[in-house]
Amino acid sequence: MIMTKAEIVQALYSKVGGFSRKESAELVDLVFEMMKDTLGRGEKIKVSGFGNFVLRDKRQRPGRNPQTGQPIKISERRVLTFKASQILKLALNLRPGDVHNGGGSNASPGGIAAGGGNGNATITKE
Repeated sequence: MIMTKAEIVQALYSKVGGFSRKESAELVDLVFEMMKDTLGRGEKIKVSGFGNFVLRDKRQRPGRNPQTGQPIKISERRVLTFKASQILKLALNLRPGDVHNGGGSNASPGGIAAGGGNGNATITKE
């Protein structure tokens, strides 16, 4: 199953409340636009408790055409990478009935460590 942008808008509309569907769509568009602009400037995006988005520059390098085996040059390009936080990795790997103590002082009663202690994710730029 794939979560679409429209489903994110609907989730924001129904779970947060206080916004019309149009305002919810505008908020989602604004967040994605801000992320795109930040990455376009070569800055990192860190979402506490979720992960990091980083734009990397890759140099031109030799490669091979997989069909013919002939050598080719792979052009230089920018690639977007995402590295999940430990909190997200832990949450994704928990199975029903598992109990995991994060071991840190930020461990929540549910066993998933919470960044910042208040349960709210923060977005920072580097």
